[in-house]
Amino acid sequence: MPHMKTKSLSRRSFLARAGAGAAVFSIVPAAVLGRGGEVGPNGRINVAFIGVGSQGLRVMLEFLGQPDVQAVAVCDPVRAASNYPQWGNHEFRNAVRRLLGTDTGWDALSPNAPIELTPTLHVTSGMAGREPCQRIVDAWNAKRSGTNQSRGCAAYADFRELLAKQKDFDAVVVGTPDHVHTVASIAAMKAGKHVFCQKPMSHSMHEARRMAEVARETGAVTQVAVGPQASEDTRRLCEWVWAGAIGKVRAVHNWSSRPFWAQGMDRPKPAQPVPEGMDWNLWLGPAAERPFNEAYLPFIWRGWCDFGCGALGDMGCYSFDTIFRGLKLQAPTAGEASSTHRYPESYPLASLVHLDFAARGEQPPVKLAWYDGGLKPERPPEFGPQDALADEGLLFVGDEGTILAEFTGSRPRLIPEAKMKAFKEPPKTLPRSPGNEREWLDAIKDRKLATGANFGFSATVTEALCLGNMAVRAGGRVGWDTAAMQATGLKSQDMVNPPARPGWGV
Repeated sequence: MPHMKTKSLSRRSFLARAGAGAAVFSIVPAAVLGRGGEVGPNGRINVAFIGVGSQGLRVMLEFLGQPDVQAVAVCDPVRAASNYPQWGNHEFRNAVRRLLGTDTGWDALSPNAPIELTPTLHVTSGMAGREPCQRIVDAWNAKRSGTNQSRGCAAYADFRELLAKQKDFDAVVVGTPDHVHTVASIAAMKAGKHVFCQKPMSHSMHEARRMAEVARETGAVTQVAVGPQASEDTRRLCEWVWAGAIGKVRAVHNWSSRPFWAQGMDRPKPAQPVPEGMDWNLWLGPAAERPFNEAYLPFIWRGWCDFGCGALGDMGCYSFDTIFRGLKLQAPTAGEASSTHRYPESYPLASLVHLDFAARGEQPPVKLAWYDGGLKPERPPEFGPQDALADEGLLFVGDEGTILAEFTGSRPRLIPEAKMKAFKEPPKTLPRSPGNEREWLDAIKDRKLATGANFGFSATVTEALCLGNMAVRAGGRVGWDTAAMQATGLKSQDMVNPPARPGWGV
């Protein structure tokens, strides 16, 4: 179990350490919003960021770089902590420096203490939380607008308080752990906000269905953070499959080297003190109460069934989106799984999942196999003597050939090599995308535009991910009736619609 000691800083000490030249900012009213959910007359989209841990910080920085985004609030139950994993030394510090165009300051964002995520993966620590992110937004707003005209950034621990108290914004970006995605997204949509939600879209089938329903009811512009759906690679792969490059596709193999965090653990028994500056009750949200333990967070919550969705939920949302588009799949009808040993409350170290999809029109039934934890499919017979499967990949098997691609469909190629050399690329028939985040922002400003990973489409993909995890946890075969929202082969339907703590249900 990785040792990730939480360190909390007061706002005063963070401001003192984070870099020289901090400005004082005045708060001015935001532009008046347009009617009917349209953006206000200055063309800026006012955005609040709910969940600003390590990934929330990264996504926030991406949005801050968009010329029409005005960040107005950040929200997280953690005030400030310095044990978030960075994917490189000084990652957070350097990312903020690039945004602000400075070569100095912000050293406190990257303490660079060693963190062992797994025995083979060691990273360094970074700082995140609502107060560091508030200061980043303030500095960016001042840089763009000038100190005397800068829009101040508010900070909240509870997203419900944010939505109740602050009205002058258009949209939210939800970057919380998986188990809070749905309750935060639905609350925001009901408050009249557009929603960009981190992947996976939700923690359960019921939650995914409710998110899609509320999006339709409210007319909110929604998008899930599934970048590959907007890529040239996905469009190119779809055009190959639809042009009949390998005939009718009957099987897909998709494998990932994840998890990059601890799994296969029993619930930690000793209670530990809640770190200073953290509201543990808020962090738990809809999940069942339990004592705090550093085995749960940050980042390693992904391996716990009550908080995350394991390797399949973390990475499958990317590749399954590509597979669903290329094969025009609907919800699966059954799932079956085997795995290494697992404890009831955490996902296993490695798993193999099989999902069944029914025929669609003239397209035959499809069997999709998912492998994680270092497992891989059998080496394709089309491979030459020197060919080998990469650590992650995607394989489409058709009646007339095989397409091998990287994990989300990039660099597709027919195998063997001779077939690729003789292949004639089909014409580009799909419209190209300006990018996943940009799609969402453009659709907020122009309601005639659509988002590719909207909650309606992504809810169906999420059903497949959840069914796979249900099969892993059940250790066998699980049938799925999407119309009735009923699973067979389980002792109860609690995994379809997990019970939530009072006040947190959707």
